[in-house]
Amino acid sequence: MGKKLDAITADLQEFIKEQKIFFVGTAASEGSVNVSPKGTDSFRIINKNKIVWLNLTGSGNETAAHLLKNNRMTIMFCAFKGKPIILRLYGAAKIFHKRDQEFAEYVQQFPENTGARQIIEMQVDLVQTSCGFAVPFMDYKEERTTLNDWSKKQGEGKIKEYWKTKNTKSIDGFETNILGD
Repeated sequence: MGKKLDAITADLQEFIKEQKIFFVGTAASEGSVNVSPKGTDSFRIINKNKIVWLNLTGSGNETAAHLLKNNRMTIMFCAFKGKPIILRLYGAAKIFHKRDQEFAEYVQQFPENTGARQIIEMQVDLVQTSCGFAVPFMDYKEERTTLNDWSKKQGEGKIKEYWKTKNTKSIDGFETNILGD
């Protein structure tokens, strides 16, 4: 059933490209564990051992805070249609902000989004598949545009103000470095 691999195979890359949602898990050495669902067109495979994803403005910034404390990250995909499979990518991650050259290079790969907050790059060192036999079938209807619509309405200035009030610290009080202070 399950397999452990040292890279994302061509078949698994195709599986990833078909998915509409993925889940990100992070944890500092202490405090809360965070698992976040991610949608929209925000995931890219750079090569068989490197991925990036566009982190959009949200009500919290747990992933960034955790990665500053402990750079380990897990990404999970589930098949909600077709052959049952759960795919996990394990590795070490880095955060790039708009002020970083890497952000400017990677953001070109994604549709424009006013709420773009960070790019997360992960070096994948373990790929694991498992059966997914208990994952339910679910039909994809459409993307939600609410976050992008809200971001456009706010504009970059109000987004930065939002970051100051909602995205500078995690729920455990850890710094996120969103403003570069």
